[in-house]
Amino acid sequence: MVNNKTYNNVVNTLVRMADNHYQISTVSVGDIYDIGLEKETKFPLLHINPTSVTTGDSSLTYNFQIFVMDMVSEKSDWQNEQQSSLTYAKLVNTKNNEQEVFNQTLEICTDFIGMLRHSERQSLEGVNDINHPLYFTEGQFTIEPFTERFDNLCCGWVFSIGVLVQNDFQTCTIPVTKRGQGY
Repeated sequence: MVNNKTYNNVVNTLVRMADNHYQISTVSVGDIYDIGLEKETKFPLLHINPTSVTTGDSSLTYNFQIFVMDMVSEKSDWQNEQQSSLTYAKLVNTKNNEQEVFNQTLEICTDFIGMLRHSERQSLEGVNDINHPLYFTEGQFTIEPFTERFDNLCCGWVFSIGVLVQNDFQTCTIPVTKRGQGY
């Protein structure tokens, strides 16, 4: 028997994955206009935007856009130790840490994809067996950069991901009367 995973199961798993990532400070779910970018928001932020669900013969694919972003610090002399040692440091914007934010948030994106693709974190808590995944993803991903000025200057990456789960489309437990439905 298949243990069908609901929308709540999938979203709560994604939220838990983000909560357990040491670099992510805030996790939110909803429309992209619901992203909390107030000055009190702790960054880096991961936002989960549900987009659609696709059915297969015995599966559901829950599709999401994942936004990973951080605040850009603007200082007149911002430069990290690595950049100051580079011979091409003049090519790097030293007025802010945007390049470093892009680097860090991209690494978080690839961590998130990796956890759904090749990790024991795909399985049920307590099982931790890569050979018994409950949630996984397939295919290749395009991760796109963005820069936005809201109350804060933020930049990061966004990608679309499909979370594939088994579903047996069981008809025995549908809450309808047992009589025929045809006219």
